[in-house]
Amino acid sequence: MTSTDRGREKTGTDPVESHAAPAEAPEKSLWRLVVGRPRSLSDTSLFHRLSLIPFLAWVGLGADGLSSSAYGPEEAFRQLGEHSYLAIALAVMMITTIFVISAAYSRIIEEFPHGGGGYLVATKLLGERVGVVSGSALFIDYVLTITVSIAAAGDALFSFVPLELHLWKLPVEVLLIAGLTTINLRGVRESVLALTPVFLLFLLTHAILIGWGVIAHVPEMTATARSVGSGFQDGLATLGVAGLFMRFVHAYSLGSGTYTGIEAVSNGLQMMREPRVKTAKRTMLYMASSLSITAAGLILCYLLWGVTHEHGKTMNAVLVERIAGGWPHGHVFVVLTLLAEGALLVVAAQAGLLGGPRVLANMAVDNWLPRRFAALSDRLTTQNGILLMGLASLGALIFTGGNVRALVIMYSINVFVTFSLSMLGMALLWGRRRGRPRFKRWTALFVGGFVLCATILVFTVYEKFFAGGWITLLVTGTMVLVCYAIRAHYKEVSKALSKLYSELGNLKDILPPQSSAPGEPDPDQPTAAVLVAGYGGLGIHTLLSIFRTFPEHFRSVVFLSVGVVDSGAFKGEEEVERLGVQTGETLQKYVELAHGLGIPSTSRKALGTDAVAEAEKLCLGLVREFPRTTFFAGQVIFQRERWYQRLLHNETAYAIQKRLQWAGQTMVILPARVR
Repeated sequence: MTSTDRGREKTGTDPVESHAAPAEAPEKSLWRLVVGRPRSLSDTSLFHRLSLIPFLAWVGLGADGLSSSAYGPEEAFRQLGEHSYLAIALAVMMITTIFVISAAYSRIIEEFPHGGGGYLVATKLLGERVGVVSGSALFIDYVLTITVSIAAAGDALFSFVPLELHLWKLPVEVLLIAGLTTINLRGVRESVLALTPVFLLFLLTHAILIGWGVIAHVPEMTATARSVGSGFQDGLATLGVAGLFMRFVHAYSLGSGTYTGIEAVSNGLQMMREPRVKTAKRTMLYMASSLSITAAGLILCYLLWGVTHEHGKTMNAVLVERIAGGWPHGHVFVVLTLLAEGALLVVAAQAGLLGGPRVLANMAVDNWLPRRFAALSDRLTTQNGILLMGLASLGALIFTGGNVRALVIMYSINVFVTFSLSMLGMALLWGRRRGRPRFKRWTALFVGGFVLCATILVFTVYEKFFAGGWITLLVTGTMVLVCYAIRAHYKEVSKALSKLYSELGNLKDILPPQSSAPGEPDPDQPTAAVLVAGYGGLGIHTLLSIFRTFPEHFRSVVFLSVGVVDSGAFKGEEEVERLGVQTGETLQKYVELAHGLGIPSTSRKALGTDAVAEAEKLCLGLVREFPRTTFFAGQVIFQRERWYQRLLHNETAYAIQKRLQWAGQTMVILPARVR
């Protein structure tokens, strides 16, 4: 009979489950009401139920791309000015660009089936230094995704209300960001399902708007074609070929907001239902098709209906009023269409709250950002990342006063930094695959995609540097520097901890001699329970310190470890199982070390998203087996405490100590000094 069996025989219950959970504090109960009850990792259907089918992925991620039709085509058309006859060529170029970028990202999905998007592509193909630039740009991009979507939603929703009420626009936008952040704390699937009706209403109203807008002008198509032709001839006469081309490229580049959001699918691959690659590629097709039809259709309707900008209204609002103005109850359709557009823009902000925290988590796993951004809440969301995204987007909204045109400029720059780096990386990858099937096709796709994206990036930065572009470059550059500083800190700490191996000394020199091989730990003897994470200097240092501090007192050791399911591990049932195996292997190394030193030893493990809560259960369960247990944990301490060290390093040991002391148990924290 094992010690675990003896413990269960004494208590009649499972040691972990026998500990009754304390009553929740009122504020904790309120939080549960808002974000929902914890999810169980033991639920075998969990990953299937949380994942998204192509349609729901199209709603949650595709809305980011589709919603850009609310501001991208408008900006491009406005830049044409009196040369509106170029709108048809602009619409064709938009469709081409959308499908080129979508096809490239579909291939990226195949190449990187576990997700990661632009950050992972740049890191793997262009190196870590380029990867952190791409990741930083992507993070700022997602912050601005939320901000520009909510600001554009405010513009759409306030387009049909009197101007004197526009002073409420910014407060409403702040409330929308706060509400959307709260919804996402409950989980991905819940937030997407709640927003699906909005998405469907947008599709219906805009299909009617564009369809009727084109059909109503079919009898005038010949006259429109003649007008476009004569306008083109006049443009050539006044501007010349080069001047007309530059005007076109100018409008095309500054309408780059149209293409934002296409990368969201590859960044959010982890939330797709299996087979993930197939689901993601189908989602990408849905997004590309809907966006190209909507954006090109709106551009064409602007031309056909002679739409111009009006103060206090978006061009889409002007268009829908002209088309539906003569219909019976046409004002109802106008209100529904603008409400749907504004609501879809709110849905689009969802993509930032889905993709942004995952970028933060991926960078945190690679030690570019504080590791707590890789942690999952008990609702299995990257809660810290979601809260940061919400706060950052609120800051950007207030800083710009919700000015959509300024936000789109700031937004587009980082989108195309990531696009360009991803296309360049894939072009170089396929350049090394000469002779493989479809080598020429994929190489041409990525080279062409890089040229398109780099052209848009260069023109946008050049044209709008002093109109807000410099802010994006400054913020992104600052984040890159912060990431380098964080990683340098983690490297220094890791190097210092590795030195503990050489400073530990020989455990056999301080332990009492053993007359025989160690047996099973005796529950009636004093037991040291050591909380460990990975196998390394800190854990061994803690074990050494116990027997140095309390010589000849403890007769056995139990090693405890919690396998923390963070964003890096929460990729499927297999990854969680692998984490459990790795945690067991780590504990076995400690047990073998103790046995080699003649100390009776065993181990216990648990899996969960909250290391403190799971460790508390594990410890209190162990007390029922080994009633004479004293708990120990190691904690890194610094010679000079800095404010940022609390952010970069968790204080799990202190949190566990507080809980165990409240439960009447003794826990000792042994310091590991780092200079």
